[in-house]
Amino acid sequence: MSDTHTPPIKVGLFVTCLADMFRPEVAFATVKLLEQAGFLVDVPKAQTCCGQPAFNSGDNESTRSIARQTIAAFDGYRYVIGPSGSCIGMLHHYPELFADDDPWKARAEDLKARAFEITSFLVDEVDFSGIQSDFKGKITYHDSCSGLRELGIKQQPRQLLGEIDGVELNEMQEAETCCGFGGTFCVKYPDISNRMVSNKTGFAADSGADTLVGGDLGCLLNMAGKLKREGREMEVRHVVELLAGMTDQAAIGDADYDLGQEL
Repeated sequence: MSDTHTPPIKVGLFVTCLADMFRPEVAFATVKLLEQAGFLVDVPKAQTCCGQPAFNSGDNESTRSIARQTIAAFDGYRYVIGPSGSCIGMLHHYPELFADDDPWKARAEDLKARAFEITSFLVDEVDFSGIQSDFKGKITYHDSCSGLRELGIKQQPRQLLGEIDGVELNEMQEAETCCGFGGTFCVKYPDISNRMVSNKTGFAADSGADTLVGGDLGCLLNMAGKLKREGREMEVRHVVELLAGMTDQAAIGDADYDLGQEL
């Protein structure tokens, strides 16, 4: 009797620098969700930064070098998934870096077609509805600029969060407004950035939620830091932590968070 079992599709996890260095829990939660959806997850060791800091600074030569390494690292995977609209959005910019007659352009286009942010992938590509989480609490959701404006991520995380019985979503005022992080923006324009994040944390607190949730660690680290400096009692977590039921670790920005995890 022949074996008709179809092996699971292998996907490549784009970890992101911030998850790797500051919040490994986010990468582990992404793996858990993908495995629950029936995928085999691999983490290519050759991956590095997506190149966005160099790209936003106008250093296209360095960005091209990073893009080539990333493209090569993720060759052969049916899908490339990451817990960040910002980083996956950068992968979608790779084709712009190469001339039409450059062989790398076609490879960049191929990667772009296979690269997805995790909540968009689960909802738009595979129609996953198997969220297993016992999280309970009132949350408010921040829409990150890159995810919302570059990749159209808005309802997908909310749809998945809606599958958790214990979640009560309190939408904040100006949920779609930038938090002021913007990568190098917060370094170049600190006063403007600080005002923007002050507005954001105020809106989050006014929502009546206990937890501020989002899909990009840059935004979340920025807002968590501001909340701490303001003395506000509000937890900050990445959406995948709630969806995967992995909220045992201290929240983002808490001093007792354990960084001793490795992928």
